[in-house]
Amino acid sequence: MPDPESAREGRLFYVVSGEEIKAGKVVDVYFLRTMETLRHLGLEDTRVVAEIAARSLPRSRRGGRFEWGILAGVEEVVRLLEGRNVDLHALPDGSVFEPGLPVMRIEGPYSEFGPLETSLLGFLCSMSGVATAAAHVKVAAGGKPVVNFGIRRNHPAISLAIERAGLIGGLDGSSGILVEELGFKPVGTM
Repeated sequence: MPDPESAREGRLFYVVSGEEIKAGKVVDVYFLRTMETLRHLGLEDTRVVAEIAARSLPRSRRGGRFEWGILAGVEEVVRLLEGRNVDLHALPDGSVFEPGLPVMRIEGPYSEFGPLETSLLGFLCSMSGVATAAAHVKVAAGGKPVVNFGIRRNHPAISLAIERAGLIGGLDGSSGILVEELGFKPVGTM
């Protein structure tokens, strides 16, 4: 078991800062090894193209796979890549997508975005997952209002991101008070 004190040194909670994300410190080790190899070969600034697509979507409760998803997390990816020497083309948050079709295209030197790929995929996958689930629940509700009370079931550090993704997916409201920052009034049962 990791030593809790050394793991938390300088942190109040086990969460990373926006600065650490932007600096590429939230990265799978193989991206760092890839960069080492590319530097060794003198190829780290080779211009490459990356297309981002969902290979598949989750299964529904009825057993089959969802046929469509709702894209979310694009705004965060734009902020992540801000100031980098890359060209970014993407569908906007809230777009409907099908598995296998690209939702984003990044072109530039690999060194400019490769070390950020872990965070980039995390933003898109997690937020699109929430938005997609929200949209499918909204469809299943048949026109009845659907409100997110999930703030108490998620890590508080990502509560606003999850509430935003739910709203992108079509939910009618959310209970967390920080949704006011998104221009929504929080809703509740009292």
